[in-house]
Amino acid sequence: MTVPDSEQVKQFLLSLQDNICQQLAHADGAAQFSEDNWTRSAGGGGRSRVLRNGALFEQAGVNFSHVHGAAMPASATAHRPELAGRSFEAMGVSLVVHPENPYIPTSHANVRFFIAEKPGADPVWWFGGGFDLTPFYGFEEDAVHWHQTAHRLCQPFGEDVYPRYKKWCDDYFYIRHRDEQRGIGGLFFDDLNTPDFEHCFAFTQAVGHGFLDGYLPIVERRKALPWGDRERQFQLYRRGRYVEFNLVWDRGTLFGLQTGGRTESILMSMPPLVRWEYDYQLEDGSPEAALYHDFLPVKEWI
Repeated sequence: MTVPDSEQVKQFLLSLQDNICQQLAHADGAAQFSEDNWTRSAGGGGRSRVLRNGALFEQAGVNFSHVHGAAMPASATAHRPELAGRSFEAMGVSLVVHPENPYIPTSHANVRFFIAEKPGADPVWWFGGGFDLTPFYGFEEDAVHWHQTAHRLCQPFGEDVYPRYKKWCDDYFYIRHRDEQRGIGGLFFDDLNTPDFEHCFAFTQAVGHGFLDGYLPIVERRKALPWGDRERQFQLYRRGRYVEFNLVWDRGTLFGLQTGGRTESILMSMPPLVRWEYDYQLEDGSPEAALYHDFLPVKEWI
């Protein structure tokens, strides 16, 4: 088994954060990321970067964190009981982009590495991550491009990788209490651990670099579409679903809060504006209804 190199992973994550921030700021053209460096009293810290009130992006957050501790939180040992009694180290980059124009989708991505150790035992380690797309108004061209990008980056790692991780993404980003998908999916993987550390690391790098290949062309295609109050109100309503998923179902949010992470950074995924409407009804034949009927149900896009 290849020995995991956590320092190598950390340097990749820091450079990935730099690259994504540079490219998002360039695409926006009017705003830059501000940075907060923070420390965690129990061990570790990170740097959080947020772009606000740009020409395209109402808010974009790209967070790097590297935390460690002497014992695992309950949420992790419930999922992986073999981690009990081990010290741990967790690092990752997580990002969410909330555009102002409702025709540009919200998008999320993250890549992460985890290692737990105790004397006299082999380390337990794995990679996880992925990316997903949450449109407010659906365009088949965008959905196909998004999934083609995901498929293409998976191909060097095996024919079964894309369909397996696409299904995992569909299953994970499912809002159970609403019986609907959060968006049109993408890739999601966790617990990636084979005897070949470098192979797992290479796939994680491909996912991290692939996010912008999928997202920026969609931003470019949709950024000039005119929109008004109707589209804005629907966008804010659908952002409510994003909040509900992150606060009720997302494992990463729970892990961050239970390990004493920086709350501002953990919850930077929240949209700056959002609304809920009691018993919202779709208008038959409307573009809003098309999102529910033609895009949110799980389907094969390629």
